[in-house]
Amino acid sequence: MAFKDYLSITKPGIVLGNLVSVAGGFFLASRGRIDWRLLLATGLGIALVVGSGCVFNNCIDRDIDCKMRRTRNRALVRGRISLGSALVVGFGLGMLGSLLLYALTNLLTVVVVLSGFGIYVGVYSLYMKRHSRYGTLVGSLAGAVPPLAGYCAVSNSFDLGAVMLLIMFSLWQLPHAYAIAILHLQDYKAAEIPVLPVSKGVPFAKKHMARYVAAFMMASLLPTLGRYTGLSYLVVALALGGYWLYVAWGGRNAVDDRLWARKLFLFSIVMIMALSLMMSVDFKLYPGLQSFPRV
Repeated sequence: MAFKDYLSITKPGIVLGNLVSVAGGFFLASRGRIDWRLLLATGLGIALVVGSGCVFNNCIDRDIDCKMRRTRNRALVRGRISLGSALVVGFGLGMLGSLLLYALTNLLTVVVVLSGFGIYVGVYSLYMKRHSRYGTLVGSLAGAVPPLAGYCAVSNSFDLGAVMLLIMFSLWQLPHAYAIAILHLQDYKAAEIPVLPVSKGVPFAKKHMARYVAAFMMASLLPTLGRYTGLSYLVVALALGGYWLYVAWGGRNAVDDRLWARKLFLFSIVMIMALSLMMSVDFKLYPGLQSFPRV
């Protein structure tokens, strides 16, 4: 039971979801020349740091988790794990992951991952989530770090490909996160978290969600326009992006907001997993882009 509780505060579902996007960024930069040892080290190192961030988030959110139905039974809220023990686990995971990335990838990857950690824990969790409706905007940057780090582990360069991934995954985070907030609206209100659907209302949030989906759809075309991916990726991006936009736009006339939000949320997961997969298999090779230097 104790191991299960300790595992739960690392939020393994979030860790696994991030690993999918890590693979997308990694394979996009690899362009068919895959270093499996580097992939394993990158994935494990990022998983440890993401897990560490989730542990610290659990520690910080104890006071608001107890007010929310979906989080009030978490191990730290119920006292099954002490705050001190959780902090030791969080610090240990973060240090181990950082050292692994430093030893087996490159310094740029470490900087990118730790920057994401700092944004998520230090800026989002400690302050923005509780005090500003723009907290989700800040949190979206942290959410875009795993695929960016996967890319940088191979390329050792913050180039056009890295910028495209940062834009794409940041935009994807916003409608995804707002859909969660609508699904658990009463919980967010009870905890007084000023996320957009709470602070400005669900109709206002729906309009912004549709705009963010449209912006994401346009950004998802950049890998092909930038000659990083081929036509197969483009077709999938257009088809799935078009349907996601259709679902988001349909929120204006939704009879049941929670049912609509659930549909948008679930499809957002399908969307990002599919694009990560397509970036992995439909890469393009051009002179000067086949390989990258690594330290």
